[in-house]
Amino acid sequence: MCNSMHPASPQTRSFIWRHTMGIKLFSLGAAEEVTGSKHIFEIDGRQFLVDCGAFQGHRKISDEKNRNFDIDTSNLEAVILTHGHYDHCGLLPVLNKKGFTGNIYATPATRDIANLVMMDSARIQAHDAEFLAKQASKKGEKFTWKPLFDEEDCIKTANQIVCLSYNRKMYIAPDVQLELFDAGHILGSSLVSVSVRGWHHGLNVPYMHSTGENETRILFTGDLGRKEKPIIRPPATNVPAPDYIVMESTYGNRKHEDREFALKELERIVRDACAKKGKIIIPSFAIERAQELVFYLHLLTDQKKIPVIPIYVDSPMASNATSVFRVHPECYDESVNEAFLKHHKNPFGFGSLTYTNSVEESKSLNQKEGPMIIISADGMCEAGRVLYHLANEIGNERNTILIVGYMSENTLGRKIRDGAKEVNILGDVYKVKAKIEQINAFSAHADYQEMTDWLKSIDTSRLKNIFMVHGEKDAQKFFTEHLHKNGFPNVTVVKYGEEYEL
Repeated sequence: MCNSMHPASPQTRSFIWRHTMGIKLFSLGAAEEVTGSKHIFEIDGRQFLVDCGAFQGHRKISDEKNRNFDIDTSNLEAVILTHGHYDHCGLLPVLNKKGFTGNIYATPATRDIANLVMMDSARIQAHDAEFLAKQASKKGEKFTWKPLFDEEDCIKTANQIVCLSYNRKMYIAPDVQLELFDAGHILGSSLVSVSVRGWHHGLNVPYMHSTGENETRILFTGDLGRKEKPIIRPPATNVPAPDYIVMESTYGNRKHEDREFALKELERIVRDACAKKGKIIIPSFAIERAQELVFYLHLLTDQKKIPVIPIYVDSPMASNATSVFRVHPECYDESVNEAFLKHHKNPFGFGSLTYTNSVEESKSLNQKEGPMIIISADGMCEAGRVLYHLANEIGNERNTILIVGYMSENTLGRKIRDGAKEVNILGDVYKVKAKIEQINAFSAHADYQEMTDWLKSIDTSRLKNIFMVHGEKDAQKFFTEHLHKNGFPNVTVVKYGEEYEL
């Protein structure tokens, strides 16, 4: 592109910049709520979408929101995917069905994880449709529910993904340069840095200046990770100085325990369960969280801090995701890289660990006596095999339900976490007699202090405003006030569908 540029005089730069380019920002999801990330920046009517996530949470509410997803794809030039979690990539096949056939930019690891997540969702939807149709038929009821997309839609979407590695620049439009940086959230997760160039007046070419004075820089954090996480590297700080930051706020009013405290808590919980010969049921996201738990349990077992007991990862998705982890060493931190490449050890597999795949294997776990640990998806307890384990085990006071991640409002997981005495699981009511434990340190999201520390570690000399997304209202209110106290006065909480001029 540089060869096609023409110089502009200092006298014309201001005119070029201020009068030939209008940039807007708005969100179609994850605005004053968590999940369903869909953020758009628009340049003179041309739109670029950052993430196209599905809403997660209460099944009925989420289904309605996902079905009501509406976007005019005729002006959509490209999609940028920050990472492969369902609430960031889950509606990409729907976008394809709506007519978008352009490029979707992502890191190689994100491509692989997103493909896995989308295909898994298609299979689950197909299974649900078959099951619910049979249930309706038995009751003599009319059944009209249909999956949002199928496996064929996922294959079409996968063919649209263009890989871009970390710290590599790419023009995704003549005036838009993209660069991805490690977000430290899950394998392949990215901070998205876009530079929008000003244009020559009267010429159909962008104008570039080495100082960046004629460009607008927008940084999307996606989901921001943590410094102390194992397996993957911490969030990058070498990002170009942004003019605007679109920032997540999931834990904007929470502070996590540190790693050492988490390990001691995990040790205590496992030993307590062993003494009672009980089971520990851990609802877990299949990607990142399951692998992290396995890593820590492996560590504690090797150090002889916990007894050798059976550990089951009961999630085909988690098993497949673990395989993806193995083929992306470019994302590992130093310790895991050393284990894999130098010592040929597998941090995700050891003697007492079993990955279950078949439904029969999963069902058999309910007949086994404790002590044992079962790590199972879904992380919010709204679907998947964990529901059957909860139904079977939550009424036994010897057992433990260990919460290790975020639970959206109105989900079964949130009700359990908040101390409900009775819960509805798969249509039946169960008394909660199992012990409920929580460890916040396993979160893949930075807390409010970690997010603030990261902001202070990057170059904010150009920063005009922080647009806050992906958080509940209470968390965003607290985080906004915290940022004001820490030298960031300009913060805007993004509202659904509302346009913001940049």
